[in-house]
Amino acid sequence: MAAPGENLKINGARLWDSLMEMAKIGPGVAGGNNRQTLTDADAEGRALFRKWCEDAGCTMGVDTMGNMFARREGTDPDALPVYMGSHLDTQPTGGKYDGVLGVLGGLEAIRSLNDLGIKTKHPIVLTNWTNEEGTRFAPAMLASGVFAGVHTQDWAYGREDAEGKTFGDELARIGWVGDEEVGARKMHAMFELHIEQGPILEAEGKDIGVVTHGQGLWWLEVTLTGKDAHTGSTPMDMRVNAGLGMARITELVHSIAMDNQPDAVGAIGQANVYPNSRNVIPGKAVFTIDFRTPDQGKLDAMKARLEAEAPKIAAELGLGITIEPTGHFDPVTFDPGCVAAVRNAAERLGYSHMNIISGAGHDACWINKVAPTAMIMCPCVDGLSHNEAEEITPEWAAAGTDVLFHAVLETAEIVE
Repeated sequence: MAAPGENLKINGARLWDSLMEMAKIGPGVAGGNNRQTLTDADAEGRALFRKWCEDAGCTMGVDTMGNMFARREGTDPDALPVYMGSHLDTQPTGGKYDGVLGVLGGLEAIRSLNDLGIKTKHPIVLTNWTNEEGTRFAPAMLASGVFAGVHTQDWAYGREDAEGKTFGDELARIGWVGDEEVGARKMHAMFELHIEQGPILEAEGKDIGVVTHGQGLWWLEVTLTGKDAHTGSTPMDMRVNAGLGMARITELVHSIAMDNQPDAVGAIGQANVYPNSRNVIPGKAVFTIDFRTPDQGKLDAMKARLEAEAPKIAAELGLGITIEPTGHFDPVTFDPGCVAAVRNAAERLGYSHMNIISGAGHDACWINKVAPTAMIMCPCVDGLSHNEAEEITPEWAAAGTDVLFHAVLETAEIVE
């Protein structure tokens, strides 16, 4: 297939304008965004995205999980489409670029194809995946997971937020239940552009991360049960302190991750003690452990060691313990052909690049189960993400979108 010429570039200024316009919807309190999934702000962002896609000549399809698919026709009606996209939903205190760059970068690629009068053999489809963040309805990457057959739609519809509202009811409330069967679409390939959400590319001075693998993950929720007691009048040797157990298991999690270096991480990110009073020894602690690594053997071993050693810590302190998995996916190896298309695009355009492993989960990790998939990453300042201070430069955004543009064009096959 013919490779696009290195002079083909997207309109970086128009891309940046689109990012800033979308950021006006669901503004945060500190310069970022709070456009959580299935909120009124999400509905408003979706409507703007649909308008932009239709203005660019695309037809919009929506499935019963609310996933949006904007299609630009190809010259061969029988050719499977090349997909690109990410997500428009944000964290409660999210940035303006996490997910959004991948969606609006794809839109800019379509607009640039129109400007340049380029036709492709394969149709091109731009996707906004519903509830990638998982912050309101756990788990993350929910709708792409249903698409890939990882979850059932009934299970997804029943997921509840902190107020007891269900995913299915809220999707209907905002008016974005489509009529397409989830997962019925077939893909030739899919590409997802995303900010790195880590510090490596900026530290290495690279324009582009060629994502070869995605980390596997285990989320384990631990509940320790002890006895509430007065902090001032209970002797030290008579305490059944759930907070102490959590502290010792926190040290264990750190040791497990350190003993599996390189390329393994672990931490406790969410923790609650009860009754959470300044003069009461905690009688209960509930906390979530996050283990990640791209190595399947390490991932399995980290979980097994935690499950073997944490109960011993609990027993030494007289605590009851339960350990419940609340999230999991295996490490991902992205499609070599799609990865090569990304690397070829970066080289053709003269952008500095390096191979990188995605530290976070993304919709592409699930779609990789059903279609050839790859990811493109651009740097973000100080590696900061899931934070309103998240920042990228217009140049980084344009470079990442140029690479997306070229990788998709090469895969969709330019018609001369």
